[in-house]
Amino acid sequence: MKEIFQLLKKGNKSALTAAIVNVLVSIIKGTTYIFTGNVAMFAETLHSLGDAANQFFVFVGSALSKKRPTKRFPNGFGRVVNLVLLGAVLIVGIMAFETIKEGLAHIFHPTESTGFLINLLVLGVCTILEGFVLVKAMHEIAHDVGLESRGLKLFKDSIANFGKAKAATRLVFLEDSVATGGGLLAMIAIIISYYTPYHQAEGIASVLIGILMFIVVGKVFLDNAAGAIGESDEVMQVQIGQLVMTDPDVQDIQVITVLKEGDFFHVEVEVELDPEMTLAQVDDVKDRLEESILTVKGVVDVLVTFDEDDSISNWEYGDGR
Repeated sequence: MKEIFQLLKKGNKSALTAAIVNVLVSIIKGTTYIFTGNVAMFAETLHSLGDAANQFFVFVGSALSKKRPTKRFPNGFGRVVNLVLLGAVLIVGIMAFETIKEGLAHIFHPTESTGFLINLLVLGVCTILEGFVLVKAMHEIAHDVGLESRGLKLFKDSIANFGKAKAATRLVFLEDSVATGGGLLAMIAIIISYYTPYHQAEGIASVLIGILMFIVVGKVFLDNAAGAIGESDEVMQVQIGQLVMTDPDVQDIQVITVLKEGDFFHVEVEVELDPEMTLAQVDDVKDRLEESILTVKGVVDVLVTFDEDDSISNWEYGDGR
């Protein structure tokens, strides 16, 4: 039990914050829906409930993925976060289906909802809260790639570096982008429905929110299916390859593989050395390379093997010197 609490301290903070905020938001929205019967509010309630459950699972998964390797699982538990995210998207998928179904029912059988001002007020406050979580996720993305962006630059940098962020952070960013946009969409639909006889607007908004949720489901599923299977990271591969080539005794790189396991990386590299080097010299090179590669953020283990220099250049990204 003590180990679990220690691991939870290492969980993704953006996911935990988002889960707490979305629980609060879903309670507020759900209570408002009970009193007003607004279908757009119903869609937003389900959306926030799905996000809350999803992000809580993500927080737990990201924490458990930090567990140290065991004899039974020598490669560690990095992929746990991918497996949890695959399960979590099912929740969002169910909520998205219910949202679309309720929206279609309202389009074909529109009814006039009550509580115009309270609906707008609640959605406005909740959208601000979700926007706060979105900004926090943007800061987390910037932190993951080593940036300290602020203001409009934060928005630009978070989108540009989205793919480099941790899986849990990417999910929070996607979900709260949709949540913030969905809140604004629901507010517009309520205004249209109130000031015009077109009450189907709320149903259309509900359907659109559900579709946006399905888009998030698809994106998260594809990303984490690849992560669960085990995918190479080409950006990290180039970075480590250039680092290896800075060693004065390394003549070339035959093969380099960087396997991503959740938020961690496993590196295997085969380098070419001068065939006249002694075993002691080769061992020194091995120690230097392992020590150097392990300083790269996220790398947890390194396997270095050797071959004799064949005078043919294999490393295509330059020698890094």
